[in-house]
Amino acid sequence: MSDGFERNTRTVMLLTAASRVAGLVRESVLSRLIGTSEAMSAFAFAFLIPNLFRRLFGEGALSAAFLPTYQRLVDSDQQKAAALAGGMIGLLSLALGVVVVFGEMMLFLISAAAEHTHDWLWLMMLMLPYMPLVCVVAIAGAMLHVHGRFGPTAAAPILLNGCLIVTALLGAWYFGVDDHARRLKVVALLSGAVVLAGALQVAWSLLALRKHVSLRLDIQAATDPILEVIRRAGPMMLGLGVLQINTLIDGLIASWPLFSSTIFGVAYPLDVHSMADLSFAQRLYQFPLGVFGIAVATAIYPLLSRRSEDHTAFVDTVRRGTRLVLFIGLPAGIGLMFVRLPLVEVILQGGQFGASDSDRVAFVLLGYAASVWAYALIQVLTRAFYARDEVMTPVRVAMGMVALNLSLNVTLIWTPLGVAGLAWSTAICAVLQSLLLGYLLHQRQVLLWCSSVQVSILKSLALTAAMAVCLAILLWVMPTPTSWGQSLLSLALMTVLGGGIYWGGAIFWRMSEWRWALGRDGVSTES
Repeated sequence: MSDGFERNTRTVMLLTAASRVAGLVRESVLSRLIGTSEAMSAFAFAFLIPNLFRRLFGEGALSAAFLPTYQRLVDSDQQKAAALAGGMIGLLSLALGVVVVFGEMMLFLISAAAEHTHDWLWLMMLMLPYMPLVCVVAIAGAMLHVHGRFGPTAAAPILLNGCLIVTALLGAWYFGVDDHARRLKVVALLSGAVVLAGALQVAWSLLALRKHVSLRLDIQAATDPILEVIRRAGPMMLGLGVLQINTLIDGLIASWPLFSSTIFGVAYPLDVHSMADLSFAQRLYQFPLGVFGIAVATAIYPLLSRRSEDHTAFVDTVRRGTRLVLFIGLPAGIGLMFVRLPLVEVILQGGQFGASDSDRVAFVLLGYAASVWAYALIQVLTRAFYARDEVMTPVRVAMGMVALNLSLNVTLIWTPLGVAGLAWSTAICAVLQSLLLGYLLHQRQVLLWCSSVQVSILKSLALTAAMAVCLAILLWVMPTPTSWGQSLLSLALMTVLGGGIYWGGAIFWRMSEWRWALGRDGVSTES
């Protein structure tokens, strides 16, 4: 019988792709209007905290902690499930509302102590209310996943991107972007638009949920399951959120020039453009990660939770998820390394964003792209541990990776890599984390390294290598683009050639993964 994993993956992929395309349009607008200016760096830094909450909760930890408990209650006690749903939304709204009020007070006091000279503090104050809103969206999304609805949650980010695009265009038209003060007014409007988008996302998610569950406020019935979710959520935030925590650390290090040009009396190796460079590069590598890696992990987690007591079915599901993310992640990452410069030129270059900005962002993107497959695999393997109700193992691995990432960060930025050292540090840690998680699952008899997985990986690697060779030859014979149109042509040629070679090879070898990627159910026929 079909379990719908591949179809659900396809649904999430398609809607996430639409959202990420809207995100690329947003970045294209922001780069051309604001560039890699100090105002853009301030906005990117101010967005770190609310964006961390969005990634932790919207793409992982809170929904991962909530889903198994809610799934069990939906199957056994509908009234208690409704009580958990209503109680969780109410508790989050109240608790994080208090956090927002306290945070606003602290940020204001910090700003006052600095005589209100740090623009990023005011921008962060404007965006802080987005935190409870995105948490409600995440919980509503987990409920929808249990009820077999993956579309509304995957489509919700389109609202955020749409609000930011419209606000940026209107702000630039009204204020102009000719100097720092005008650009700062535009990014202040963008900060307000983030909160507006959060409110719209809540309304959208609750409207979709209304058809499946009637939210109830029954404190007595909800207390025990809520406590169970809270106990699981803390460790999960580290286990699933290590990439996001590393991204936050990267941002803090890249943003130091917003505070001072020196550190301990020594000239700092980065400048005020570094945070903007890092932010733009992150948006570009997160496109394939969000479309493929997060989509597979999102679709597979409810299935893993249901099959956690059936070892054979559980292992089979983890293997399928592993094969699918590597089948897509390996060529996506290597391909991104080859197309990085024309991609940046097509998406970002123009207006306030010049050729030198493209070179810097592409150099940072090279580091992130190297490990797209590892970022995606971590999402699947970590959820496998959580479905087994084993939350501390990935946490211990994650804590080690955070420490290693910090050590590499403060070392590599002093090398010729500069801000790109932050990307390479994150990539190195992602590879190590994925390998460790796979090894630890193997010790628990979740044997990933079976013949079907080996054959799948070897074929994916061979096709990726063939694609890379052809792209290298194409880059060698093509002239260097000198206009936007030529960059677009170069990007299109490399994308079509690389995709054609890889996809054609997968069909020729009759790999099951290409059918799974299209949402066609079925198990592999490979030995």
